[in-house]
Amino acid sequence: MAYEVNIQGYRVRCLDAISDIGQTEWDTLAAHAPTGGPFIQYNWLALMEETGCVGHDTGWQPAHWALYRDDILLGVMPGYIKTDSYGEYVFDHGWANAYHQHGFAYYPKWIAAVPFTPVTGPRILLRPDTDTETCLTIFHEALESWAEPSGISSFHWLFHAHDYTQFESQSIPTRFSVQFQWVNRSYTCFDDFLAALTSRKRRDIRKTRKRVVSDGIVIETLTGDILTREHIKAFIACYQDTYLKRSGHKGYLTPSFFYGLLERMPDNVSLVMAKLGDDYIAAALFLYDNTGLYGRYWGCLQDVDSLHFECCYFRGIDFAIKHKLPIFNPGTQGEHKILRGFEPTFCYSQHAMRHPDFHQAVEKFLHQEKPVIQQYFNQAQDVLPFNNDYLTTFVNTNNKPSDSDHT
Repeated sequence: MAYEVNIQGYRVRCLDAISDIGQTEWDTLAAHAPTGGPFIQYNWLALMEETGCVGHDTGWQPAHWALYRDDILLGVMPGYIKTDSYGEYVFDHGWANAYHQHGFAYYPKWIAAVPFTPVTGPRILLRPDTDTETCLTIFHEALESWAEPSGISSFHWLFHAHDYTQFESQSIPTRFSVQFQWVNRSYTCFDDFLAALTSRKRRDIRKTRKRVVSDGIVIETLTGDILTREHIKAFIACYQDTYLKRSGHKGYLTPSFFYGLLERMPDNVSLVMAKLGDDYIAAALFLYDNTGLYGRYWGCLQDVDSLHFECCYFRGIDFAIKHKLPIFNPGTQGEHKILRGFEPTFCYSQHAMRHPDFHQAVEKFLHQEKPVIQQYFNQAQDVLPFNNDYLTTFVNTNNKPSDSDHT
């Protein structure tokens, strides 16, 4: 799959493994990113490849891009050839069906994304003295030259943290979506956060947390040196059992991936584990760095009322306050998060179809979808459970797409 092209004095390479770029070079670029969590680090992406979470018959074939000028690495773009749309969380099955109905193949497609991780972050990692729009132009030209012989139908940048107008200037339209995340307003403790809520919601949350503890369940938050392989083993049992019940398989991520996290990224992992007697019955895995806390995976062996809320949401808020983290992203979807203090935030993805007619159709669809997403965002804000003083002082009503019609 290795591919290389020269464009306007730049050398651009497509790589079928992240190991083709050294860890130091990759992480030097990632270190300049202001957001995105540990998911854009070399270790996270390399572990995905090394432990069989991507590659082979997973539907995710690594196809990363590297940009050079005079043999100096200016930027990288983590990417994958996809043969389905699973594990992306930007749902395009309707587009795939439309292609099929018209006798065209939607797969394979290429995406810039972090596998199974709908967390907003940079999808183009650059040296700080490098212009993003110029590099995007070069990467896009390279993708186009590579796509024809590779049979690629389209290009997609998912959950990116870049200025979407830079894509739209190249006729790559934006798709908006909404997630819910908790924002740290310089709280000093959980009760400080509760004070920002309405009295009714404060009572509800306190009652929920008390109910879990009254059932005799002991909950631990484990990080760093406290974490052991036995903890990871217990988490894997919960994770796989829950996936098996819901989806009929044991999850996208392999046990060796989770053990690898403990070995290579221990300072980025937090486990919230629930114990009844001598046995762990539930666990939630979080990743974190100085950009925030990110809830990723949950599993349980016993269904206990409100245990999910305590482990996945309230313990996460506790952790973010204690470690002075600016945000807590608990994962995608779920309006139930709103009433627990998680605020709506926009996410962005870009989509370039190589077939002109389909590109125009997708662009029209996104134009029509945009006001619907905006309305959903506004409705979510309207039911936030904060008291009026908090809403007046803190809630960011400017967190919305531009009023100008980019799509």
